[in-house]
Amino acid sequence: MARQDYIFTSESVSEGHPDKVCDRISDEIVDMIYREARKTGMDPMSVRVACETLTTTNRVVIAGEVRVPETFFKKDKTGNVVMNGDNTPAIAPGRFRSAARRAIRDIGYEQNGFHWKTCKIDVLLHGQSSHIAQGVDNAADRQGEEGAGDQGIMFGYACRETPELMPAPIYYSHKILEVLASARKAGEGDAARLGPDAKSQVTVRYEGGKPAEVTQIVLSTQHMDDSWDSRKVRRVVEPYIREALGDLPIAEDCNWYINPTGKFVIGGPDGDAGLTGRKIIVDTYGGAAPHGGGAFSGKDTTKVDRSAAYAARYLAKNVVAAGIADRCTIQLAYAIGVAQPLSVYVDTHGTGTVDDAVIEKALRKVMDLSPTGIRRHLDLNRPIYAKTAAYGHFGRKSGRDGSFSWEKTNLAKPLKAAIAEI
Repeated sequence: MARQDYIFTSESVSEGHPDKVCDRISDEIVDMIYREARKTGMDPMSVRVACETLTTTNRVVIAGEVRVPETFFKKDKTGNVVMNGDNTPAIAPGRFRSAARRAIRDIGYEQNGFHWKTCKIDVLLHGQSSHIAQGVDNAADRQGEEGAGDQGIMFGYACRETPELMPAPIYYSHKILEVLASARKAGEGDAARLGPDAKSQVTVRYEGGKPAEVTQIVLSTQHMDDSWDSRKVRRVVEPYIREALGDLPIAEDCNWYINPTGKFVIGGPDGDAGLTGRKIIVDTYGGAAPHGGGAFSGKDTTKVDRSAAYAARYLAKNVVAAGIADRCTIQLAYAIGVAQPLSVYVDTHGTGTVDDAVIEKALRKVMDLSPTGIRRHLDLNRPIYAKTAAYGHFGRKSGRDGSFSWEKTNLAKPLKAAIAEI
């Protein structure tokens, strides 16, 4: 029997956190490549992106392997494609630099130590390894079908703690920062003097297995006014925090830790170096569920680190939405170059209305879990990933542009029908 009365904490970081700046740049590049593929007639299924970003004081480094439309190739004065020493086409850096600058500007960095217009940007992208390509392009277990881009395990999770079927601590940690970012960008009063860099943390007391109240609130946010202290920052942010928490009660003896170290003027990559993929628990379930270890941002969807994690969330959410369980954890496992998952594991934590093994069989019936099947089912070959770079990849509203398709619950009825047939 799972514990019913306990305290649990999760954290989030804002879009201006150094690591999230990197995630955003990497995902803007993924989007740009998918967009250009559609525009030029390149099959989006053929796109390959493994893009890593590093940021520090007035410096951005973009590196990785890509398979892109010819319009991204560097050309000489006569219009011929410039080749690298290994006889692969050289990548022209200009459009990648522009994508990075647009992302940095949108986040809000116009500081001496990190400015979208003046920071130096190095682009070190090159063609995808032929050894990786041979395993992905032709699956070992089904010739002609796309294989997994790497080995690994991916997890999905859903529960009934919030309307979006997410754990409460991470859901509200994200909400606090989203609300503050919206107020900052809208220029609302003193909130306009907040900076892009921020971190939040919410501790929730559970009673009878359900969120009862918030017992601890932590927020560290950059501010552009050097005269502000912790008390001033709290006066500015507290109304927004209360708005974000909505109907979740705040305990009378709740501890508030707002900018507990004092001033926070120097922030973002000027204050701390950033890297793509360092906030994987923030990106998923805040530690309330397992994580396979692979990051999402900067990767095309042949990389099962990304696509299979989305599929696992989709399946777990639909299990809960269908009323089959109140909590559900799903694990998928893959081998590089092999299309179908090596294993599908379901744990409903004692809340399921049918045996977990039956759910496992039903999941394989209602969805093709090969990389090709996932990409087609969730329509993932789209420029929809910059939106995922901050405030979590899960618990978001699916959009008309196809974003967050893995948050839909349209598989609930087919899943119940498949279970009934087993």
